[in-house]
Amino acid sequence: MNIAILPGDGIGPEIVAEAVKVLYALDESVALETAEVGGAAYAVRGHPLPESTLRIAKDADAILFGAVGDRRFDALPRALRPEQAILGLRRELGLFANLRPAILYPELADASSLKPEVVAGLDILIVRELTGDIYFGQPRGRRASPDGAFAGADEAFDTMRYTRPEIERIARVAFEAATKRKAAGHAGRVTSVDKANVLETFQFWRDVVTEVHADYPDVALDHLYVDNAAMQLVRAPKDFDVLVTGNMFGDILSDEAAMLTGSIGMLPSASLDAASKGLYEPSHGSAPDLAGKGVANPLATILSAAMMLRYTFGNVGAAERIEGAVRAVLARGLRTADIASKGTTSVGTKAMGDAVVAALRAAR
Repeated sequence: MNIAILPGDGIGPEIVAEAVKVLYALDESVALETAEVGGAAYAVRGHPLPESTLRIAKDADAILFGAVGDRRFDALPRALRPEQAILGLRRELGLFANLRPAILYPELADASSLKPEVVAGLDILIVRELTGDIYFGQPRGRRASPDGAFAGADEAFDTMRYTRPEIERIARVAFEAATKRKAAGHAGRVTSVDKANVLETFQFWRDVVTEVHADYPDVALDHLYVDNAAMQLVRAPKDFDVLVTGNMFGDILSDEAAMLTGSIGMLPSASLDAASKGLYEPSHGSAPDLAGKGVANPLATILSAAMMLRYTFGNVGAAERIEGAVRAVLARGLRTADIASKGTTSVGTKAMGDAVVAALRAAR
């Protein structure tokens, strides 16, 4: 396995270090190459996604990514802000399919923002289209000055756009995922989330998803407007199986789903290209207020490493070993601050990573 390690900003280096430790515990021969990205890259190379970092990412089999975002660079032109690194990687590597599982571990039922009986047993998958929609629409606005500032501008705008091939390929990812989940005992249902009653783009989305569904007669399909989907996620989240939606709606709904699991610190993600090469990252941000304190939850990053083993390297057994180790650690009552509750033992970032490694080795 040849893996690019891009720790990034804020808590990124701390949480990625724990995931790397877990990977080494599984396979000491894994080849890792580390590079700067985001604000950390801008500070030393003058760009959030330097050519050297992009080359390492392209040459790797997979990418383990931390987080980007640093307030020190908020005044920079938009093209140079740390967050542009992740958008650039998605575009340059063709990472169009974002998979975000939302699974509630039984031990964390009390940490969820909803009543335990509403979320107990939650296991859903959000499939977010990642390289289209309003985030990549052109033009991106009308600015008053060449450096990207809006001071004195009269308007700003972004365009929402999808092509048929973009919708077809993300729909197939969702239907394929539902097919596999059905074989594993799940409902085998895709819920396509749109705003077809208002936006022409999403009437087109709905029509194309419906056409693709004809190739998957064993999978059920329903459609929800995004506002209703957001409401149903907190009313009856277990009614869902696989949700598929566009870039912006998926960004919002996946963060909402994260809170159902107790903490966004528990939510991993995979961003895949057509050949299942992927970038794997926790769904949370760089959390600059926590950086350097050793208190961040590394479990989402560790679980992202498990997704990497499953989706890019096809090593389901190794992925399940990591997931089992995480469950074992939670069963012992170990918690970082974001998921702590009465009767549990609070630990820091490093101690949580050490505990997962110990659980891995104990299960051999």
